Amino acid sequence: MRTLVLLPLYNEAATVGRVLDEVGRHARGADVLVVDDGSTDGSAAVLRDRPSVGVLTHPENEGYGQSLIDGFAYALAHGYEAVVTLDCDEQHEPRQIPQFLEALAGADIVSGSRYVDPAAAGDPAPPDRRRLNEEMTARVRAITGYPITDAFCGFKAYRAAALAAFRLDEPSYGLPLQVWVQAAAHRLRVVELATARIYKNPERRFWGGLDDAEVRRRYYLEVLDREVARWLASSR
Repeated sequence: MRTLVLLPLYNEAATVGRVLDEVGRHARGADVLVVDDGSTDGSAAVLRDRPSVGVLTHPENEGYGQSLIDGFAYALAHGYEAVVTLDCDEQHEPRQIPQFLEALAGADIVSGSRYVDPAAAGDPAPPDRRRLNEEMTARVRAITGYPITDAFCGFKAYRAAALAAFRLDEPSYGLPLQVWVQAAAHRLRVVELATARIYKNPERRFWGGLDDAEVRRRYYLEVLDREVARWLASSR
C-alpha cells in the first residue's frame, strides 16, 4: 500500500530529528509528512534540514486535531492508500510501523494501546491522564461496541477509504473521540495493537486551556455527546 507517515508537531525541536531518523529507518518506501502547528521553538529549522520530509505549516497554533485533519486531507488529495500517525515526542516507537501496516490488512483502523496488555512494563501514566483515559475509554466502548482499551493513543494506522468516510472538524485533543464515534457509525473494522507506555515528559502541557483535568473531562464529554447526536442518535 502506498503509505504516508503523518506526524503532528508543536514545539518538539529537541526530539523531532531523532523521531524522523527512526521513521526513515523503519518505514522505508513510505512518504513522511510533518504538520508544524505554529511551532516557536526552532522545530522549523530542524525540518528545513530534511528536504525529503514533506511539511505543512500552520502560521499559528491551530490544535492537535486540526493538524491531523489537514494531514488526512493531504493524504486523500495525493492518493495515499494508508496513513500512519505518530507523535514527535518519542512516546511512540517507529519500529512498530511495519506491525501497524501488517495489521491493517485485516482492518480499517489499527489503534495503538498502552493498556491492552495489563502485565506489560512501562512508565506509569500521570494519574489524571490515566483516570480520564479509563473513563472515556469505557464510555467509547459502551457507545460504539468496540472493545478498545485506550481511547487516546495517537499511534494509529488508517485505510484511506476510512478517512474518506469521516467528517472530522474537532481541532483539539478530542479528535480521537470523533474518530471512534464515526468509525462505529460507518461500521469500520477496528483492531488494537499493543504499544509501549512511554512518558518522557509527564509534565507536558495540554494546550488550549485544557491543563486542568476537570476542564478536560467536560470538554471530552461535550465532544462525545455532540458526535453521538450527529452520527448515532437515530440508531440508539
